[in-house]
Amino acid sequence: MPHAPQKKIPATYMRGGTSKGVFFRLQDLPEAAQGPGEARDKLLLRVIGSPDPYEKQIDGMGGATSSTSKTVILSRSESPDHDVDYLFGQVSIDKPFVDWSGNCGNLTAAVGSFAISNGLVDASRIPENGVATVRIWQANIEKTIVAHVPMTNGEVQETGDFELDGVTFPAAEVQVEFMDPADGEGAMFPTGNLVDELEVPGIGTLKATMINAGIPTIFVNAADIGYQGTELQEAINGDASALARFEAIRAHGAVRMGLISRVEEAANRQHTPKVAFVAPPADYVSSSGKEIKASDIDVLVRALSMGKLHHAMMGTAAVAIGTAAAIPGTLVNLAAGGGDRNAVLFGHPSGTLRVGAEAKQEGGDWVVTKAVMSRSARVLMEGWVRVPGDSF
Repeated sequence: MPHAPQKKIPATYMRGGTSKGVFFRLQDLPEAAQGPGEARDKLLLRVIGSPDPYEKQIDGMGGATSSTSKTVILSRSESPDHDVDYLFGQVSIDKPFVDWSGNCGNLTAAVGSFAISNGLVDASRIPENGVATVRIWQANIEKTIVAHVPMTNGEVQETGDFELDGVTFPAAEVQVEFMDPADGEGAMFPTGNLVDELEVPGIGTLKATMINAGIPTIFVNAADIGYQGTELQEAINGDASALARFEAIRAHGAVRMGLISRVEEAANRQHTPKVAFVAPPADYVSSSGKEIKASDIDVLVRALSMGKLHHAMMGTAAVAIGTAAAIPGTLVNLAAGGGDRNAVLFGHPSGTLRVGAEAKQEGGDWVVTKAVMSRSARVLMEGWVRVPGDSF
């Protein structure tokens, strides 16, 4: 019985922030996958190695975690105000779907360097030495992001001494600015409240801050759900009942935020919204063994992605954290001590992260002009990825 041979597709495997993903130029994809639809989704699923009932992604490029089951498609932007269009696909590990509902803030750190190295940015905008400013159009959420990419002798500078908790080795610092980060066209606080009473059957009524910034996120108080805010992955990811409770909070919060109409729809929208819990500062030991002192941080945050506690912090969720911290009265702001602030240093399972945000009120509504954080990025491998020719 004849079988279709494998197809070779140009691709680059990159780390961005605390995530990894397979990057493609849109023009390099097979014609059937250059537009949205079933062919594109099937191709990316096969590239990553999903759906995999073993949840290992052995037969693909994925790493069997939400942080490593990611794909990026980039193209030269047709807008004169942007250099590159960035489309992100979060690939489910065990289910046959790709979630296009949000951005990946971590991989955003790699978009600028990939775009420069792959001819997607006009040469006139790239300095021989210094910092290149890459204007990114984030197509999933239709927002502008600006990446500041270091350059040395006409090439992207990837090595350096910038350390990022959650990443083992240092690299060059890439500053990323998320402009007007309120997600989509809706209100930053879709319920109209900084804090809501969220009723979750089987759990109770929880105080919740539900915000659209960076990525739709539901914040609850750690103490209200029986946690300290110092937990590491093993405390939650091995507890099926705990994960089910978090999914229930996420699903009911998604309905309140207007992202879905019925809680059952949450199963097919795993990437958004995120759910996170916050607590005032406390001492803890990070997953790498690093001691984090309460006096060195403003707030504790733990967040779940694709149904599991994240090993560090999603970049888009960090934008949500920074934005919520800048607005007096949110649960994040209150856990950080309340009051006005334009930056927050929070503790996560792998260590700490600082994110800044500029917030102001306009006509009674809160507006955040931008959120800023530093990440790093590096090419891990480049060449071709191969997939069976009949897989898409």
